[in-house]
Amino acid sequence: MSDVYQQLKMRLDAGEIIVLDGATGTELQRRGARMDPAAWCGPTTLHNDELLTDIHADYIRAGSDVITANTFASSRLMLTPAGYGDQVAEINRRAVEAALRARELTASAGRVAVAGSLSHMVPVAAGTATVDALSVPSSNQVSDAFYELANILRDSGVDHIMLEMMYNPGRAALALEAALSTGLPVWFGMSARRAADDRVITFDALDEYEIAAVAGLIPPTGVDAAGLMHTGAEIIGEALIAVRPFFAGPLMAYPDSGYFEMPDWRFIDTIEPDRLQQFFGDWIAQGVRLIGGCCGLTITHVEAAVRARQRASER
Repeated sequence: MSDVYQQLKMRLDAGEIIVLDGATGTELQRRGARMDPAAWCGPTTLHNDELLTDIHADYIRAGSDVITANTFASSRLMLTPAGYGDQVAEINRRAVEAALRARELTASAGRVAVAGSLSHMVPVAAGTATVDALSVPSSNQVSDAFYELANILRDSGVDHIMLEMMYNPGRAALALEAALSTGLPVWFGMSARRAADDRVITFDALDEYEIAAVAGLIPPTGVDAAGLMHTGAEIIGEALIAVRPFFAGPLMAYPDSGYFEMPDWRFIDTIEPDRLQQFFGDWIAQGVRLIGGCCGLTITHVEAAVRARQRASER
C-alpha cells in the first residue's frame, strides 16, 4: 500500500468525505480531442498527453482527492480491434504517467491518490451505447485482458484500482479477480439503469440483472469502497439501497449526465452543478463517503462536490 493511499484510507476509516474527480474521456472530447471510432477514449492518450495532464491538474485544483487515469477503454479487448494491439502497454503506461505528472505539477504528491481505471468494456456498436453482441470475446480472452491491464496499472505506479461500470456479472467477476490479484487496494463501481417496469437494475442492455447479481460479487475483504457510477443521479440513491446489504464499507456515488453514441458523448441536458450538489447532500445523508462525477461532468461539478462536503461538515 502506497503512503498516499494509506493516508487516504485513514481518512475514509475516520468517516471523512472524499472527493473524486470528474470525467476524463468525455472531458478530453469536450476540450477538442478526437475519440477513436472503435476504441473510444483509450487511444486518445497517444496524442494528448499534455491535455490529459491539464485535465487531471484542473480536477486537483478544484479539490479532488482522487484522480483516475484514462484507462477505462484501453484493455486489449478494446485496443486490438481498433488496431492498437501492439501498444496496450504503452497507452496505459502513458495514461498513468499523465496523471502522476499532474499530481507532481500541482505539488499534491502527498494528498492526491491516482487510481487506475479497469472497466469491463467490450466493443460497442457504432452510434449506440450498446455492446455489439457479435463481438463479445470469450471468457478466457476477457480474463487474460483484465490480468494484463491490472498488472500494467500496478507496474505503472497507481495507488489503487478503480473497477468502473461493473454491470455484467460474468465480466465483473473476472475484472474483480484480476484487480485483487495485484495486491493493490480495489474500489468497486457499479452502473445501473431503470427497467421498463420501473425496477432499478444493472446497466446491462442485453440482459436484465438485479443489482444483487453484481453487488453480491464483492468479497468480505479486499474491496475498500463500493457504489454507483455512470448512472443517472435520479436513481443512484435507490441503487445504493440495493448495494448496502452486500457491502458494509464506504459507499461511492459519481453519476454521469448526457448519453453515449459510440464514439462520442452527447452533452445533452447536463445536470447543473447546483442541482448535483443537492444530490450529493442527499447521498451523504444516506451514508455515502466518496462523491464525484463521470461521463459528461466537469470541473464545476467537482466544485459542487467540494461545496457539498463543506456543508456536511458544518452540520
